[in-house]
Amino acid sequence: MRGMGLMMMLMFVLAGCGGDGAKTRAPAAPSEPIAISLTEAGFVPANVTVERNQPVTLVVTRKTDQGCAKDFVMKSQGIDQALPLDQAVTISFTPKESGTLRYACAMDMVAGTVTVK
Repeated sequence: MRGMGLMMMLMFVLAGCGGDGAKTRAPAAPSEPIAISLTEAGFVPANVTVERNQPVTLVVTRKTDQGCAKDFVMKSQGIDQALPLDQAVTISFTPKESGTLRYACAMDMVAGTVTVK
């Protein structure tokens, strides 16, 4: 009976060691969506801050038909998205490095940034 208790305790301890915790990570939780408006004044807000390696969701709404800004282009993330007037467009990506990501209209005249911490 004594050997059985020792065996059960050993099995319990080994069950908790089922893998390398440093390599096994839960998937990153999505952040709250960040609303950005495209107005006559440009992208508002013109800068947002996010965390590196965390999924980012931008919800961009073009609220003006004035000027050339009718697209959202972020070359570093491979994003080129049309922005229909008065329709929220969801743009998702996960920044892998800290720094500043620039986005602009297709003609690169109206721009904003995403600061990645």
